[in-house]
Amino acid sequence: MTRSGGALTAVPTSWLSADEPPITLPRDPAREAARRELSKGMYHENDPSWYERAQDAFWDWLDKVFGAASTATPGGTLGLVIIVLAVLALLGALWWRLGTPRRAPASSAVLFDDRPRSAAEHRAAAEAQAARGHWNQAVQERMRAVVRSLEERALLDVRPGRTADEAASEAGSVLPTHADRLHTAARDFDDVTYGGRTADEGTYRRLASLDTDLERTKPALASSTPSTTSTARHTRPGAAE
Repeated sequence: MTRSGGALTAVPTSWLSADEPPITLPRDPAREAARRELSKGMYHENDPSWYERAQDAFWDWLDKVFGAASTATPGGTLGLVIIVLAVLALLGALWWRLGTPRRAPASSAVLFDDRPRSAAEHRAAAEAQAARGHWNQAVQERMRAVVRSLEERALLDVRPGRTADEAASEAGSVLPTHADRLHTAARDFDDVTYGGRTADEGTYRRLASLDTDLERTKPALASSTPSTTSTARHTRPGAAE
């Protein structure tokens, strides 16, 4: 093109000198024009979503990991599969043998809250929870009834903050025939209170039976020291023994 009288006129390319370079669009404007064109939504309607991209990236990474592992494992891919199956079988055997992992009690559970209640009140609360099938709460209330009953009978001193384990140990010393059952009851109380376990009807009925038996049991009294003045056998000299 040439300017003539202030206007642009087209000049045929055949008129241009062979020494003049051809007219081209600069690189940066061309790149920007292409970017604007390709950014239009019509070009991205079928693009994968972010979830699909993330999933593809994960499977690509997993494929690389298994590829590297199979290369380093004797027997290649088959050897890797055998190792994975062996590990899964071992984990299954441990799960079957040991059962579901359970969280250990974080600390010993304190038996009573700030509001004092009688043994009869704790028993009534336990029976109400049991009637609704709330076995955890029923076990907790029945254990409180057991300890409160021993306090009311003066077999245990009234002590705020006492734990179930402490109560079982102290009560077992005065009621030795029930020491093992008292420790089992304390463990059940701790398990449902802080151990994350779930009690069942059998656990509650066992504790209720212990409560009933303790009511009928008399404490073991300290044995008295044998008298040193007991009657001794005296024999006369020369008498037949």
